[in-house]
Amino acid sequence: MKIKNVITYATLFSSACSRVSLPIIPRLRNSTPSNRLDSSIVEVLNGNSSHSTLSSNWAGAILTTPPAGSTFTAVSARFTIPAPKVNGAASAWVGIDGDTYAAAILQTGIDFMVINGVLAYKAWYEWYPDYAYDFTDFKMSPGDVINISVAASSSSAGTAIIENVTTRQKVTKALTAPTSNSNLAGQNAEWIIEDFQQDGALVPLTNFGTVSFTNSMATTSAGKQVDTTGAQILDIQQGRNVLTSSSASGSTVTVSHK
Repeated sequence: MKIKNVITYATLFSSACSRVSLPIIPRLRNSTPSNRLDSSIVEVLNGNSSHSTLSSNWAGAILTTPPAGSTFTAVSARFTIPAPKVNGAASAWVGIDGDTYAAAILQTGIDFMVINGVLAYKAWYEWYPDYAYDFTDFKMSPGDVINISVAASSSSAGTAIIENVTTRQKVTKALTAPTSNSNLAGQNAEWIIEDFQQDGALVPLTNFGTVSFTNSMATTSAGKQVDTTGAQILDIQQGRNVLTSSSASGSTVTVSHK
């Protein structure tokens, strides 16, 4: 992994809705593959093995198998930037691989963080197992509508795109696999809210309210577009607490904090 030191900036909202930028802290931020909980643990803690699949870090929807004879080559969605108010963080992103195929993830998304009452957003891209890297000078505010997408041109090359539809700002990054062992397999397509890692540990999960991914589509190597039909639903459980409630229908994935 490459180490990335990034100074993040928060936007502080006063009662008059004025904003000032404040430095917070350097960070080493990265996503990780889904950490599914063992079924026996799920049953003991919940008494209900029919619950949506539980993970310690991912909530949302995953297509775990592409259509026969193809792979997933692109994933996209649209969502509205939330305005969490509780100290902690979370991330909304789309990606290829990282669940049943855990050697690599091509992904891009938005982190939302509240630190000592100060709200901050960061747009980023990542090819796991490398760390995430921030798009610089990408401006966001609560309520902005965001398009996010990743596309793989081969198993070892791809592109991440984030567009702020509200402000008409768009950023693009070409990526390559960080190691020879981290090529994509195109087996998973996902729309995720994540409790990501910073400085090697999961961040406290903020209450992000509800995030709805709309226009949630995946493209296959055969050129076919598919929605979330048949996707597996994940929710985050930490300790004895299930922290999210997720659902998917057609091209919409909804994740709510409990």
